[in-house]
Amino acid sequence: MAKLIFLIAVFAAAWWLLKRYVRSLRNEAPPVAAPEDMVRCAQCGVHLPRSESVGRDEQRYCSEEHARLHN
Repeated sequence: MAKLIFLIAVFAAAWWLLKRYVRSLRNEAPPVAAPEDMVRCAQCGVHLPRSESVGRDEQRYCSEEHARLHN
């Protein structure tokens, strides 16, 4: 009787692990955003994405304050 209970427990654990594995295969990773150009602040030298930078006179800055200070 103990062998039967043991076999049922092993079968249930294998079934559970197999279901988890199949479910993980279905869940694909979300698409990764395209890489963005990095620019260097003309005032302090920090690198940041172009979309987060402030542009003045063909220079890029990390903030409005650094754009004002550099001019």
